[in-house]
Formats: sequence, structure tokens, C-alpha cells
Amino acid sequence: MAPRRPEPAAGALSRPAAPPRSVLLRGVRGRSVAAVVGVVGLAILVGVVLLLVVLQRTLVADVEGEAIARAEDVAALVRADGVARLPGVLVDTTRPGQVVQVVDGTGRVVAASTERAQDAPLTSLVPPAGVTAPVRTGRVALLDRDSPFVVVVSSFRVGGRDYRVVVAESIGAQRQSVATVLVLLLVGFPLLLALVAAASWFLVGRALRPVERIRAQVAEIGARGRLDQRVPVPTARDEIGRLAVTMNDMLASLDAARTAQRRFVADAGHELRSPVATISAVLDVAREDSGGATLADLTPVLEAEAARIGRLVDNLLLLARVDEHAVVLETADVDLDDVVDGEVLRLRAAHPRLRVERVVVPQRVRGDRARLRQVVANLGDNAARHARGVVRLVVAPDPDGALVVVEDDGAGIPPEERERVFGRFVRLDASRGRTSGGSGLGLAIVRELVTAHGGTVTIGDTAGGGCRVEVRLPIRPPERSTAEEDGGQPPSGSSR
Repeated sequence: MAPRRPEPAAGALSRPAAPPRSVLLRGVRGRSVAAVVGVVGLAILVGVVLLLVVLQRTLVADVEGEAIARAEDVAALVRADGVARLPGVLVDTTRPGQVVQVVDGTGRVVAASTERAQDAPLTSLVPPAGVTAPVRTGRVALLDRDSPFVVVVSSFRVGGRDYRVVVAESIGAQRQSVATVLVLLLVGFPLLLALVAAASWFLVGRALRPVERIRAQVAEIGARGRLDQRVPVPTARDEIGRLAVTMNDMLASLDAARTAQRRFVADAGHELRSPVATISAVLDVAREDSGGATLADLTPVLEAEAARIGRLVDNLLLLARVDEHAVVLETADVDLDDVVDGEVLRLRAAHPRLRVERVVVPQRVRGDRARLRQVVANLGDNAARHARGVVRLVVAPDPDGALVVVEDDGAGIPPEERERVFGRFVRLDASRGRTSGGSGLGLAIVRELVTAHGGTVTIGDTAGGGCRVEVRLPIRPPERSTAEEDGGQPPSGSSR
């Protein structure tokens, strides 16, 4: 029996196994190398073909030029001296690999540079007098069956007689040069492709090495659940560097979201614990009273705590839907002066000790009436909870829409706390006793709903040192909203 492989300890992070070679070749590195080799190979192949064609044509053209020059020289010699001394001159002045004939008008070979060309003309072509032209490139059976030649014919007239000079120039050396170049290219072509493949494999692997480090780090982060860790950022600010920065930003966002979610759950549980404990205590006390008088006396307490739980649950559900972008506004024309007037009446009935003032200029915007009523109600409850004796609600025009202001004559909010109070479950130290009934969600909900309408909410001071909250709303909300109708009377809360 084969020995069992020891299993890794619990919680240990095993290194990922190296991918098989077949997978590696099918990966980005293999496909990149294949693409580079294919493109370079095709380019080299086309270049080789063009090189050989151009090289051969150039060499043949050079030989053809030499043959034409030789034919014109012989024609000039015949014009000057005639044909009597021509055979000896041709033999003495014709180099190896070249054959020269002088043919008269009857087709008889008058003179030739070699005995093999004495019997018959090398070509039957007779160009017009005064014309020198190449005839063909190929093998001349009369001369040499193993070597190709280029043939040039020049026609001229001397003393009333027609002559032709036929020059056959061997191009065997040129053909051999082209063949040698071809052999060298065929030998070097695979070697060059191998070098390109090796260089591409190395360079692509080196370029992808940071990606592999990022992947390994992300795998480790996912295995351990450590969202506080970050992936390494290459020093080069290229595409991979930007990928690493984006990955770190995403990890930071996920870490912040997880931290916020945990804090949100903990705060929600802490908020629910108090009313649940109160209800449990009331039920314990009522259980000891067999007559039921205690339960009747404590019923208002139970109702208040149940209402508190209901408000908290409604607020939590609203914020959860906002976080999930699952809500849209049911927009319609809303008269802000009517909304504020309704809130003024409610505050006066709920807080008879306060003087609730209103300064209203009729303003109409397009938005969700229920949500705007919730914004004003939350701000009104927040102001009434901390006011000493006066709460003021104002509606006024704004350059870009409408302005809603809620003021109180309380202690106000310190400048360094004015942004923090918009957080969830945030209370200032003076009101952490929860006796006022606030859940710490009121201003958070206000900001979310105002933002959904495309507006802004800011906190400042009144002339007397109290708190002044300004809500600026555009005439129309943005097309896409981050809030949605949740169907029901909006709850209220507080963040102070």
C-alpha cells in the first residue's frame, strides 16, 4: 500500500499548483508568442520571396546590360572594319561564359567567338535595323545544356548589306548566387523564428509576471478573507500598474463596505436591544400582577417602545434599499410651501411648549412628495428635540431651484461635527442617552433622500448660535435616482 500523503494543517494556505504546460501554451503567454511568431514568420516569408525575385531580376538585368553593350561594340566594329578580321577579334575579346555571333542577311554565320556557334544562328529573330533587344532567357541547346543564357540581338546595315550581332551571356553564376542566398535564408529562417519565439516568451512572461503576482495576492486575500491587504503595485505606471491601483481601490471599497456593514449590523442590534429589553421588563412586571392592573398601566410604555422599534425598522429598510440602488422616486409636482405648512401644524400639535415659526415663499419643484415630506419631518423633529423654545421653518427661492431651511435656538452643532452627524447611528455626546427617542438615522436619511433628488444639505449656525440646516433642491431631480418608493408613511429619526 502506498503511503498516504500528509494533509495540510487546518487553516494553512496552500500555494496554487503550477498550471500544466498545455494550459500555459493556451494562455495569454502562449497565444502572444504564437501570434508574434506567425506575424514575423509571414513577414519574413514575404520578404524572402521579394528579395529573391528582386535579386534575380537585378542580376539578370546586369547581365543583359552587359550583353547589349557587347552587341553594340561588335556592331560598331563591323561598321568600322568590316567582317574580314572579325573572327580573330571575337575570339580574342570575348570572355568565358559569353558567345558572340555575326549573322548576315541570308542567315549565314559570318563570324563567331567559338567553334560551337559557327554552324547555325543562336536565334532566328531579326529585329528592325538599328534596334538592339533581348530575345529570351533560357537554355541554348547549341551551346550548353547545363547553363542558362540570356540572348541579345542587334540589327544594323553596312554597305547595303544587313547584319545581326547575337550575344549569348551565361547567367549560371547569377542563378547560383540566388540559390545560395535561398539556402542561407532557409537555414536562417527557422533559427530566426526560434529566436523570436524565445525572446517573445521571455518578454511576455516578464510583462505578465506582475499580473501573476497580483493574481496570487488576490487568491490569498480571498482565501484568508483579509480585505485589508493590498496587491503589489509595479513601479512602471503602465496598464498593469493601473490594474494594480484599480484592484487596490476595489479592495479598499470592499473593505470599507464590509466594515460599514458590520458596524451597521452592530449599531442596529444595539439600537433594537434597548426597546426589546424595555418590553421584556414590562412583561416580567406584568406577569407578577395577576390582576392585570400593572399591564394596563404600562400599556403606553409598550406602545411607545413598539412604535420606536417600528420607526427604527422602517429607517433601516429604507437605508438598505438606498444602499442597493433599489428605489426610484415617484416624481410629481410638489409645492414645498404646502409640505412645510403641514410640518408646522404637526410640530405645533406635538410640541406645544415650542414656538414654531414659518417664513414661506411659495416654491414648486418636481420630486417625490412623500420623500420630501420625510426630509422636512426629520429636520423638524431634530430641531424640536434640541430647541430651547423656538423652531423656524423657511421656504425661499434659490438660484438653481428652491431652498428649505430648518432652524432651532438650541446649542447648535460644532463645525468639526457637522459632517459626521450625517453618518448612520451617529449622536453627539450631549444626546447619547436615547431618552429623546432619536435613533441616529434622521440626518443620514435626509442626506440620502436629498441627494436622490439631486440636491444638497448643509449645516450652519443661526444668529443666536443655534443649528441651521439648509436643503437646496433643483427644479427637477436627476433622471436616475438612488432611492425608490418603499410604500408607506416615511419614518423620522434623529442624528443629534
